[in-house]
Amino acid sequence: MPAKRGLIPLYATLLDACFSKKNLQNLKQVHSQTVILGISRHDFIRTKLIASYASCAQLHQASVLFSFTTRQSTFLFNTLIRAYASLSLFSHSLFVFRQMLGSGKPIDRNTLPVVLKSCAGLPGLRLGRQVHGAVLVNGFALDLANLNALISMYAKCGDLINARKVFDGMLVRNEISWSAMMAGYGMNGVFGEVFGLFDTMVEAGTRPDGVTFTVVLTACSHGGLIEKGKEYFEMMERSFGLRPGLEHYTTMVDMLGRVGQVDQAEKLILEMEVEPDEALWGALLGACRIHGKVEVAERVAEQVYGKRPT
Repeated sequence: MPAKRGLIPLYATLLDACFSKKNLQNLKQVHSQTVILGISRHDFIRTKLIASYASCAQLHQASVLFSFTTRQSTFLFNTLIRAYASLSLFSHSLFVFRQMLGSGKPIDRNTLPVVLKSCAGLPGLRLGRQVHGAVLVNGFALDLANLNALISMYAKCGDLINARKVFDGMLVRNEISWSAMMAGYGMNGVFGEVFGLFDTMVEAGTRPDGVTFTVVLTACSHGGLIEKGKEYFEMMERSFGLRPGLEHYTTMVDMLGRVGQVDQAEKLILEMEVEPDEALWGALLGACRIHGKVEVAERVAEQVYGKRPT
């Protein structure tokens, strides 16, 4: 037995590597070795196995191992809640959360942000409000991650009043806080507030990041504010030194395509420094079909599929 115990740190390290790299093939090999060596049932190794399978999106295997675990820690519950939410299996995520509460396990600062994400994904405003109470009761009223998650939950559930209350009550905000509030206004069509918050954010000394600009550009696209969108797109690199990524170009192509500026959208793609993906070309092709831009559509189809569209 002592010899086996000496293997546990080694295999824990190997499983950590599988977890961080999300390497399922290596994970299966390491798991097999732990079974052969007789250490797979050790609580520490089993915890690592569950976390690693969850990180590789193998939730059936993770759940089976979890069901056989005698010490179901808060960390393990959090791991499964997060894994289900990451795959948009929000009902499953909340089911595990209810199991956690039923088992009497304590909640930590990492539990509720993911639960709030699942509430937003359903959407489940009533449960989200209850979780807000849990945030307060468990002493996370000043925790940035929990507050940011509350803003997103309320916004995605359409409750902009409470989203803004949480936002306005924050003593400290980061770029995630600002972007979450702006995204809430944008997805609910209150575009003026998006741009107002962006200006206030910059004035407050918080530097916008790539996510912030995706939110602002999306608002411009959905609001049909083409010239404003172009201004923000140029502002990224000129004012903040941020090179546009694929998500920004895709949003710009969508924005230009919505109003029929298909030639400009094609020109933007051809001039960009990053490699376009199929989704970006697909967005342009969709705009071509809507606005009857046959010549552009033929060029796009040849670029993406190697043939002319039928």
